[in-house]
Amino acid sequence: MNSEKVIRVRDVMKQQVDTVDGMDTVEAALQKMNYVETKTLLVNKRDENDAYGIVMFSDIARKVLARDRPPSRVNIYEVMTKPVISVEPDMDIRYCARLFDRLHLSRAPVISHGQVLGVVSFSDMVIKG
Repeated sequence: MNSEKVIRVRDVMKQQVDTVDGMDTVEAALQKMNYVETKTLLVNKRDENDAYGIVMFSDIARKVLARDRPPSRVNIYEVMTKPVISVEPDMDIRYCARLFDRLHLSRAPVISHGQVLGVVSFSDMVIKG
């Protein structure tokens, strides 16, 4: 029997999540960010039948800055990924890391029963796990 302690996603995730509306401009979304460590913006659902979206700083760099598009004229929905792939808070971080590797993810929201609990990244799993 394996007596290794299982480390869960909820044990390593960041609970502070900046959320934005898909209609926000990139400029407005960046201005209303609350958390210094944010590298990800979670895009809120429009209604209960919608799906969450996600925008990473790398998306903004590639799709806005590198293409010389003014952040004040680009909406979040133009650069977001939707639907977002999420993980459960009770998932073992070893399986989460395998999922990230297989799907080429660097971070994902932690969602349980339709509620966003946080965001987990490869860095969180390595440093805190």
